[in-house]
Amino acid sequence: MRSVAIDGPAGAGKSTLAKQAAKALGFLYVDTGAIYRTVALKAVRAGADPVDPAQVVPLLENLDLRMDYGPDGEQRMFLEGEDVSSAIREHKISGLASKVSAIPEVRAFLLDFQRKLAREHDVLMDGRDIGTVVLPHADVKVFLTAAPEARARRRLRDLELRGQQADYDTVLRDIIARDEQDRNRPIAPLRQAEDAVLLDTTNLDLAASLEALLAIIKEKIDL
Repeated sequence: MRSVAIDGPAGAGKSTLAKQAAKALGFLYVDTGAIYRTVALKAVRAGADPVDPAQVVPLLENLDLRMDYGPDGEQRMFLEGEDVSSAIREHKISGLASKVSAIPEVRAFLLDFQRKLAREHDVLMDGRDIGTVVLPHADVKVFLTAAPEARARRRLRDLELRGQQADYDTVLRDIIARDEQDRNRPIAPLRQAEDAVLLDTTNLDLAASLEALLAIIKEKIDL
């Protein structure tokens, strides 16, 4: 099995680009951020404080979490049998995902879940610690980034397309705070793996970014 690990900060376009690249290559796309968002949604619905391990960890014992793929090939997340793929994309839940992902027990709980997928499929997996922790021996590692301002504009556009209310200053502030939190968390902090290729898409549109990503992957893997 072959594996591609794509890491990078919030709003860098990892999911959009990874999804399209996986489709082009015939790989299974795994959005690990969606998995953590689902745990965050569970915590919120249970009335638990997402930053308090004492409240979040007990929820893992009977957590009914499932990942599947729709007829269109889109990854879908299910929580207790309910398709929560849209609910986990709400701005509030996205921010809380980083908080629950900083809890060691949550990361350990989901680590085997993610590695099992890589053992059974050719995968293209994106997140914040894929190349450094989840798949340290991935065939290809890419660190995808862009300036905070560019990421804020993209995130705002995505939120508006989903009909969610937001403003640029708030989104930019949240992205900068998220970067700081992800880089400084004690467990699996966001960082570029030593053997990862840096891809900065600040001045690239979607088509050019995808072309650059596929070129990096194809150079590393004989496809």
